Amino acid sequence: MALLPLLLLFLLSTLPLSQSQWLSLNYYKKTCPRFEQIMQETTTNKQITSPTTAAAAIRLFFHDCLVEGCDASVLISSTPFNKAERDADINLSLPGDGFDVVVRAKSALELDCPGVVSCADILAVATRNLVSMMGGPFYNVPLGRRDGLVSRASRVEGNLPRPTMAMTQIIKIFESRGFSVQEMVALTGAHTIGLSHCKEFSANLYNYSKTSESDPAYYPKFAEGLRNACADYHNNPTLSVFNDIITPRNFDNMYYQNLPRGLGLLSSDHALYSDPRTNPFVDLYAKNQTAFFQAFSQAMEKLSLYGVKTGRTGQIRRRCDAFN
Repeated sequence: MALLPLLLLFLLSTLPLSQSQWLSLNYYKKTCPRFEQIMQETTTNKQITSPTTAAAAIRLFFHDCLVEGCDASVLISSTPFNKAERDADINLSLPGDGFDVVVRAKSALELDCPGVVSCADILAVATRNLVSMMGGPFYNVPLGRRDGLVSRASRVEGNLPRPTMAMTQIIKIFESRGFSVQEMVALTGAHTIGLSHCKEFSANLYNYSKTSESDPAYYPKFAEGLRNACADYHNNPTLSVFNDIITPRNFDNMYYQNLPRGLGLLSSDHALYSDPRTNPFVDLYAKNQTAFFQAFSQAMEKLSLYGVKTGRTGQIRRRCDAFN
C-alpha cells in the first residue's frame, strides 16, 4: 500500500505544472468538507437500487477520459447547434445508470456546497467507489479537475476501442495516450463486470464460416448458449449478455481466467488472449489477482489524470449535462 502515495506523487509530477499544482487528494477539504461522505452515500444507494451502476460508471469514465481527457465532456447533451459526444454512434449504448449516479451526486453536492465540485471529479470518484464496492481495489483519485468546454461527436470515432478492432489498433489508441500494453490489458480487466449487447459479437455466433457456425475461439457449449440468448437480437437490440458469465457481479480476475477456456465474449477478448503482445499479461492476471488489482489501480490513477482541465482551461458546471 505504501507504493500508492509514491506512485501518485510521480504521476502528478509528470503533469504540466499548470495542471499538477491544482490537483490534490484533499482538494475539497475546506470548500466542501462533506464531499467524500456525500459521494459514498450516493454511490452506495444507487448501486443497491440499480446493481448495473458500477459497470455503467466504469464504461462512462473510460469513454469520457479517452476523448478530450477526464473532463466530463461525455455528459454534455446535444443542442440544435452541437452534436455532443454522448450522441456519437459508439456512445449511444452507454447505460443510463452511469449518467444518473453523477446527476444524483451533483444534485446532493450543489445543495451542500454550490458551485464547488466539478462533474469530472464526481465521475472519477463515483467510478472508484463503485469498483471498490464490487470487491475491486481502492485507489487514490486526486481532485481539482475542471469540466471541459468542448463536447463534439465528431471527435469520438477512432479514439475509443471497439470490440471488432484489430489488437494493433487498440494498442495504438492507448499508446498514443501514453499507456503501455500491460496497462491496456489491466484496464481491459474492467470487463470482469457488466454486459455487452448481442449485436457487438453476433457476427461471431451465426454463419461464421463455411465450416463453423460460430468462431472456433468460443468453447462450443458457450457459443451454443450465446446463440440461444441472442436469438432475437435483430428484433430486440437491447439484448445483452454478461461479459464474465462465471462471477458477473464480482470485480475479480475471472475475466482473464475465462479467456483460455473459450469463455471470452467479444472479438477483442479472444484477441487479447491470442496476441503474443498481450497474452503474457492475461496469463499473469489470470494466475495472480493481487497483481491484477495493483496494475489496475495504477492504470486507473494514471487514466484519471489524462487530459485533465484545471484553472481557466475549464469550468465548474452548474449542471453536468450543459455548459454554463
